[in-house]
Amino acid sequence: MRPTVLKDRLWIAAILCLLCDLTVRIDTARADVQGGDEAPLAIPTFHCLGLYWSPPGGAADKEVTVRYRRQGASDWNVALPMRYNPIPDTDEDLADYRGSIVHLTPATTYEIQLTLAGTQTTAELTATTWSEDFPIGETVRVPGSDAPLAITESGTPQAWRVYDGRDATIDVKHRHDSCVTIDASYVIVRGLTLKGAGVADNARRTAIGAIRIEGGHDIVIEDCDVSDWGRLNPATGFGFNMDSAILSHSGTLQRMIVQRCKLHHPTCDGSTWYEPKYPTHTMGPQCISLFNTAGNHVIRYNECYSDLEHMYNDVIGGGSNGSFRGSPGHDSDIYGNLVSHCWDDGMEVEGGNRNVRVWDNYISQSMMMIGNAATSIGPLYIWRNVCARSQWQPDHSGGYFLKMGFAGGEHWMTGHQYIFHNTLFRSDEWLPTGGLGGNRIVKHTVSRNNILHVRSPENRCASEAPQNIDNDFDCDLFNGRVPEGHETHGVRGEPIYAAGAGFDPATKTGQFQLAPASPGAGAGQPIPNFSDTYTGPAPDMGAHQRGAGPMRFGVAAGQPRP
Repeated sequence: MRPTVLKDRLWIAAILCLLCDLTVRIDTARADVQGGDEAPLAIPTFHCLGLYWSPPGGAADKEVTVRYRRQGASDWNVALPMRYNPIPDTDEDLADYRGSIVHLTPATTYEIQLTLAGTQTTAELTATTWSEDFPIGETVRVPGSDAPLAITESGTPQAWRVYDGRDATIDVKHRHDSCVTIDASYVIVRGLTLKGAGVADNARRTAIGAIRIEGGHDIVIEDCDVSDWGRLNPATGFGFNMDSAILSHSGTLQRMIVQRCKLHHPTCDGSTWYEPKYPTHTMGPQCISLFNTAGNHVIRYNECYSDLEHMYNDVIGGGSNGSFRGSPGHDSDIYGNLVSHCWDDGMEVEGGNRNVRVWDNYISQSMMMIGNAATSIGPLYIWRNVCARSQWQPDHSGGYFLKMGFAGGEHWMTGHQYIFHNTLFRSDEWLPTGGLGGNRIVKHTVSRNNILHVRSPENRCASEAPQNIDNDFDCDLFNGRVPEGHETHGVRGEPIYAAGAGFDPATKTGQFQLAPASPGAGAGQPIPNFSDTYTGPAPDMGAHQRGAGPMRFGVAAGQPRP
């Protein structure tokens, strides 16, 4: 008998209902509680709902079960239970129980039922996911220019203001630090080609952004092409750290959507951890950098890439890592992206990570594929990602799938993390040396159905650090070391992929399905709301279920399937 998905885990979420703006508002038309006096809350994105509840009687030995269905449907679906996890010394946790429902349909109202285990305390609410069709008001046609575009005029919830730059190029030729600045709300920036951000002789340490968001909320950046941004630091010979294609330090920025953009080839190269003259933390440009914003963002269907002469520090990241906020911010989704060419983290999801969700991304040519040090609030969900070519120097493989560990002290490692159905894919033998954290400290983490294929059986698929607490590694396919007492239902071995497996750079699609006779095929544990549709008693381990269509990444992933 396989173990339950989250044994000994409990969750709930609660809070007074918020009213967000028209196209992204939370529908709380019905939020009834029986046996308790706390109303639950749901915070939506296009495909997910973050749930919050603080019922009376919550405790570490009581989970909250979650059921959901489209409004008016007869049958209920089951989501992952929620764990009890109040975080001391902050109100950023929002509730005692937190969790997510994923893989939902945009612009759809759902009925949700929450039940505190072993009690008569229940709650019901409805919530509506975001619509992908924004109500358009005035459209401003943006011409090509060699001067920055300053966006300061807002739209409204009923009439978003569109800045249409299709067929227009803004090339500031390194005479200005930004191509576009935004200090407005309900705006869509569409189709611009942006080049040359970053004054060449500007030696200030403050990072620049080709698109710099100074304020506002409800901002969409879509179908843009950004390249040649950043400045050379004469003291190091590399680019200034965190000069970014898209940058914000705004503490009020929320509901930013970056979709179908190509962010590529910055002006300068980034350094590795092991430069002869500057053997320090990597330094250099990034694609998207968000610092302690108000969260609820979506970053999807983008292509972030470069070459070995123009490498990134992180590709998608920001800060602050040791904090209750961090990057990308609460209730945010990162999915369908193609990410490559960095000397540190392909994706950095660090800080609070309260209902942060990362899935269906292809991450390559990075040292740490996903940085998650630390998760202070959680839950953080990482599932169905494919990682290939782990590289920490130009001629060396290495690095980890997940960074794990902490930033600023172990006291930040208080949130829960769920790692499901990811694939560490063999790509020209450039496998990582560490799976779940190498031997860094790992706490409050559950892994299931991952292919943890590391470079050598002597390398660690999961951390064995003595400080580890409250981890549950099981039902994974692994070939390296794992801590004693874990992976009792896992499969030791190496994956055998179906013919033609790999990533196709021409189409930005991938085939990562296991062969029928491979270890891990049909050997996974069904995870409610996370395991793909499968035939037989159990799903496959890894990101790509047999029988599914090709995985799609980048701009094409945002288009309907042919």
